[in-house]
Amino acid sequence: MKILGNILWLIFGGLLTAIEYVIASLLLMITIIGIPFGIQTLKLALLALWPFGSKVVETGNSGSCLSVLMNIVWIVIGGFGICLTHFFFGLLLCITIIGIPFGKQHFKMAGLALTPFGKSIVSA
Repeated sequence: MKILGNILWLIFGGLLTAIEYVIASLLLMITIIGIPFGIQTLKLALLALWPFGSKVVETGNSGSCLSVLMNIVWIVIGGFGICLTHFFFGLLLCITIIGIPFGKQHFKMAGLALTPFGKSIVSA
């Protein structure tokens, strides 16, 4: 079921979302200051490609001062808007029973989009 869900996800917008995140990542990585933020958008691109069967887990340094500071900067710069977008699409998809699994994936992406520093993606 995970493979079928991921294929449907890719067909109906996941691939386009992942491409957008990769382009944003490349644009962010043009400057040295933007490299850490570009790496975080690559995490979002990876999750946008194959969300079913993937988990977002906190790493050992998720509570470090640097991770907290970078998450605050991320939220101010644009992470809050990205989070709201995924949250909105999650709510929209959860209107129908068929859309609930896809809405749950958007909620997972919203959580990562809000605070990506100190988190990683693993296959479940």
